[in-house]
Amino acid sequence: MATTDRPNLISEAFGDPANPALLLIMGAMASMLWWPEVLCRKLAGAGLFVIRYDNRDTGRSTKYPPGQPAYTFDDMADDALAVLDSHGIGKAHVAGMSMGGRIAQLVALKHPSRVASLTVISSSPVGTDTSHLPQTTDAYMKHAAEGGNVDWADRRQVIDFMVRDARAIASTAHPFDEAGMRAFIEQDYDRSGGLLSATNHFLLKGGDQWKGRLHELMAPLLVIHGTSDPIFPVEHGEALAGIVAGAKIIRVEGGGHELHPDDWDVIVAGIAGHVRGNDAQELWRDKPATIVNASILAAIQPTPRTTKQMSKKCP
Repeated sequence: MATTDRPNLISEAFGDPANPALLLIMGAMASMLWWPEVLCRKLAGAGLFVIRYDNRDTGRSTKYPPGQPAYTFDDMADDALAVLDSHGIGKAHVAGMSMGGRIAQLVALKHPSRVASLTVISSSPVGTDTSHLPQTTDAYMKHAAEGGNVDWADRRQVIDFMVRDARAIASTAHPFDEAGMRAFIEQDYDRSGGLLSATNHFLLKGGDQWKGRLHELMAPLLVIHGTSDPIFPVEHGEALAGIVAGAKIIRVEGGGHELHPDDWDVIVAGIAGHVRGNDAQELWRDKPATIVNASILAAIQPTPRTTKQMSKKCP
């Protein structure tokens, strides 16, 4: 690590380790629980070995004094590799959401030999001037400013604000389950021991060496973006897909800055198809004398799998 040694990174895996590995990286202030377990199981059921983990300052991973993050975005990109190493995985498909999408882009740029494909959800192109694109909505900016009045050490205030935040970024196409969201945020808060250290994510720097170099990204890219995202309007996803050669984009109609259960089928089908197509290409590159035929493709079609859980301390 560039700025700090050996963070304790807690991860959890679902599915058959013999299947293509998919590493999930979540966004700012969000533990791995924001990749819902049921969604992870669906991805595992589609024939993937799914790994989610707590970023630094979230969940049960290493935390730092509020206002003093001893790490950068580059360190968080290296954290992703440490998680893969802890599971004995040399190369994986990587998916990131929001800030996790930024980290995922850095992983693919810094360590191309470790990334078989990349999926970026509800994020923005890294190292790119996006000032000409639509910006975060005024309504969300007004809501976010209210976070400055929250006592982040007060459980009730934090949970109330986070529920309002979830509503502010929610899909316009599906109903908002306030009771279910409140129960989930309470679970995440208690598991994490509070969210005060998670605010460190808004102070992070790094990744500057990749300014203007996104076109160098070699991993096959899939962008998934909601058309009603108030934080990164869909034009950010379109810009990302436009920069990277061969990139594909799935627009989730009415989708917000979230992983709404009603959109999971679209998300799972998109990711699983992207992984399967590019995993077949990996087989071709690794074994040039082998013809990738229907029998090989059939071997990586979705099949039901069991779930395996584990926590790892990354080296």
